[in-house]
Amino acid sequence: QPQLAESGGDSVQAGDSLRLSCAASIYFACMAWFRQAPGQEREAVASIYARSDSTDYADSVKGRFTISHDNAENTLYLEMNSLKPDDTAMYYCAGDLRARSCTVGYRHDPSAFSAWGQGTQVTVSS
Repeated sequence: QPQLAESGGDSVQAGDSLRLSCAASIYFACMAWFRQAPGQEREAVASIYARSDSTDYADSVKGRFTISHDNAENTLYLEMNSLKPDDTAMYYCAGDLRARSCTVGYRHDPSAFSAWGQGTQVTVSS
């Protein structure tokens, strides 16, 4: 069973930066970060197609977050800058072997991803 392991979550102040990492046991064609706040649905944050490094971001994080992928290390990153209290959530790494998961109509849908990490908590205080 493919495994994903996130790290890097922390409690920070508004305006601070954090870098999340996700170590994958295998190569995934499409990888993404999702987040879920208490009482809310899991939402897509960013995705990346590993072969081309094509990326997609939620409107709420555009210009502040950057997703990247180290193909040699099978590691996914999320650089988060100018953090806001609204960014507080459990952040999950997700992966799928199908490139389709990174396309319009799929990349914002958690069910399009077959592998998930256990999550890492990000808390932003004002």
